[in-house]
Order: sequence, then C-alpha cells, then structure tokens
Amino acid sequence: MSEDSLNIIVCMKQVVDLQQIRIKRDTREPVLEGLPVLFGDMDKNALEEAVRIKEKHGAKVTVVSVGSAKLKETVLEALAMGADDASIIIDPACDGSDPATTALVLAEAVGKIGSYELILVGEGSADNYSGQTGSRLAEILGIPQITYVRELSVQGNTVTAVRDMEDALEVVKTNMPLAISVTSEINKPRRAPLTQILRASRKPLNVWSLEDLGMTPDRLGSAASGIQVISNVAPEQERKGIIFEGEVDEAIAKLVDALRKEGAVS
Repeated sequence: MSEDSLNIIVCMKQVVDLQQIRIKRDTREPVLEGLPVLFGDMDKNALEEAVRIKEKHGAKVTVVSVGSAKLKETVLEALAMGADDASIIIDPACDGSDPATTALVLAEAVGKIGSYELILVGEGSADNYSGQTGSRLAEILGIPQITYVRELSVQGNTVTAVRDMEDALEVVKTNMPLAISVTSEINKPRRAPLTQILRASRKPLNVWSLEDLGMTPDRLGSAASGIQVISNVAPEQERKGIIFEGEVDEAIAKLVDALRKEGAVS
C-alpha cells in the first residue's frame, strides 16, 4: 500500500458541553436539556492525529459519528479541523445506546464507507468515559487494536505506537488495518481558522438513518442496552456557612487564612 492511498476513519462522539451543566439543588440531578453539544476532547485528539498523518504522508480522513440532529452542526468543526468528509448517523432509535450497541452502528457505517487502513478513536468519551466503544468496534470488524496510544508514527503499511501503561511506556509495532485509541497526551488539537470554518459546509457530508445501514431499531437504544442507569446525581456538598466579621481588610485576611488551611490557595 502506498502512503498516498491511506484511508483514515475517525469515530467521534457527540456530548453535551460539560462546563455548562447545572445541578438541581433539591435532587442533585444534572440539567441536560437545552445544553449545547460538541465533540469530546479526546475525540479531537484522535482527529488531530489523523490530520497530522494526512499532512505528513497524504491520506483521506473521514469522520463518523452517531448523534442527534444537532450533529449536522457539530460535525462542521471536525470538517474545519481538516477532515475531508463525514458520515453521520441520526436516528431516534439510537438514543440511550450503550457502547456495545453504538459499536454495532459504527461498524455498519464503516462497512458502508468501504476501504480503510486506520480507525482512530479517543480512549474514552468526555461524558461516560467507559473506554469500550473502540475495542468493541475492533472486535466486530475483526481487526487488531492498540490502546492508550500517546505517540504514533506511520511508515508504509507499518504503524509504531507508544502506549501509556501508567508505570511504563510500551512500544508496539504492527501492520494495518487496525484500530487505535489515543490519550490526551498525543497532541494538542488545532483551532480551525476562519477560512476553514467557512469552507467546512461545502465538504461532503452523508446523513444516514438506521434503514440506510440495513439495521432495525430493536437492536439499539436503551431497550437493547445491557446497562441500566439507576441514578445520576452529584455528590452531596454541605456548605460550612462561615461568616467573617469585622473590617473589610480584617475579614479578607481571615478568609484567605481559612482558604489556605483548606488547601484551596497556596
């Protein structure tokens, strides 16, 4: 295989903007309705690495994602970052899917796309961080996978990866095709320039339903999930209710001293 024929698929997950989540005071449940959505940070790491391989060796980068109707807008950022095209799956039946059923949808999408040499994913999603989807996808497709990758290089048909094993680094070398899950240490995702953002909407975008993939709703969604979420609440946090009295300068000094004792400031 010549390097200029390299086809890279990047699987990205649409998540709500975690920085804008509010917590209900009475139930401690997160308020998710109406929040903006985006791609998680490690998904962007995976895309950034694909684009860097493209810039160095020549390649075609395709983004694949399963999500809500808002995905049509979310995916424009990925196209602006350097992806050549995107295929997104939008179907209400996918709501509530777990990593196993999501991997099934992604595998069907990859099959519809056709040839590929590399599949890149983030090591974990920004919301649930199960770290399962990439491995399940590789198993369904019958290809090897390298996980926890923090360095990656491609030479011909050979991939060399450095894996972060927490207490050690492991160097792995293998041939394509294969799937790779990356950690946040692998790179710093670029910010797309305005010119690329304006051009993103003109890049090829496939919008597929489950019917387009030859799948039936009974295999997906919360009903088909092997995981049941019992509750999703924030930890209890009791306020100490300390009041600092006195002159302003004196009260500020007491506040700073208390924060230092708590380790909140140095």
